[in-house]
Amino acid sequence: MGILLGLLLLGHLTVVTYGHPILEAVENVTGPWKGDVYIPCTYGPLQGYTQVLVKWLVQRGLYPVTIFLRDSSGDHIQQAKYRGRLHVSNEVPGNVSLQLSTLEMDDQSHYTCEVTWQTPDGNRVVRDKIIELRVQKLSVSKPTVTTGSNYGFTVPQGMRISLQCQARGSPPISYVWYKEQTNDQEPIKVAALSTLLFKPAVVADSGSYFCTAKGRVGSEQRSDTVKFVVKDSSKPIKTKTEAFTTMQSLLEAISTVNPSWNQTTDIDGYLGETSNEPGKGLPIFAIILIISLCCMVVFTMAYIMFCRKTSQQEHVYEVARVNNREASDSGETMRVAIFASGCSRDEPASQALDNDYSDEPYLGQEYQIIAQINGDYARLLHTVPLDHQLLATEDKSVC
Repeated sequence: MGILLGLLLLGHLTVVTYGHPILEAVENVTGPWKGDVYIPCTYGPLQGYTQVLVKWLVQRGLYPVTIFLRDSSGDHIQQAKYRGRLHVSNEVPGNVSLQLSTLEMDDQSHYTCEVTWQTPDGNRVVRDKIIELRVQKLSVSKPTVTTGSNYGFTVPQGMRISLQCQARGSPPISYVWYKEQTNDQEPIKVAALSTLLFKPAVVADSGSYFCTAKGRVGSEQRSDTVKFVVKDSSKPIKTKTEAFTTMQSLLEAISTVNPSWNQTTDIDGYLGETSNEPGKGLPIFAIILIISLCCMVVFTMAYIMFCRKTSQQEHVYEVARVNNREASDSGETMRVAIFASGCSRDEPASQALDNDYSDEPYLGQEYQIIAQINGDYARLLHTVPLDHQLLATEDKSVC
């Protein structure tokens, strides 16, 4: 029985010694006068242990004074001096760090972080840590220059961008921007803010810039000079003819497809310089090949148009031959009709033949063909052979 009680006591001591959450904090923190400070205080949550109370206390004279309390009803700032300046973390479980802003010299003291948990058996466990806060009037540090949105110092024209000057030290810190001049002239003051904004940036804004920072304590500090470059985004295309424009587009497309080419050749005086940059040049054989392909395309189109025109002319001549042949056959028939009607007393000897052709104009090639047939038919009537005329006279006498 005694052995059993001894084991239970040993287990209880083990849980008390090693099973409770442990607070972790630093021994001292230094904050800048008129600046902000972060006093860390954290613990590792354990299963079955519930946080029920968080306190931050500051040493005032002989006794500590509670300045912050967190319980089941929420957060409470106990001292009016800290309202609007004090914040305790609550986003991450186990993080109860203190953040204090706009430090004054009398904020320097010993701060206590205290946390209370409820154990699985219903008891409460309290742990605390003491951190010393020191407040100093810090001189301003050397400022650094960066660009907004993590852009570099070379930007295209028309872009909205800013140069930012940042320094550490006791606030307030005043900043001034300068732009260097050529010929050893004095730099020009361009702004009295921590951020130099270009909206938008133009080519004239290119140059060398630096900023200065001045705090409550110490001397003025100057940043390194940065070279800010604004590139002209407009690229005018110089062409002599529309054909050259098309050729240049083809060259650019091919150079994009095969960026391993590193040479180029002049075309009409515009591409005469060689380029060693990858993807911006073409070898001579590629240019010759492109020119040959373009010539082949032009010749093929010309040949197709010529063949089409020839085919149309042959069709017109074929129609004309067919109409002439029909007119000739019709003339022979009419001649036979005239010869056969010579014996008739009722009809005159020289009978004028009527035709069915209209005097109304026709459009296009059909009108020309019909006019040609009418002309041939008229000449056919006036050119009857002599033997036919003699034969017709003899027939009349016989009759």
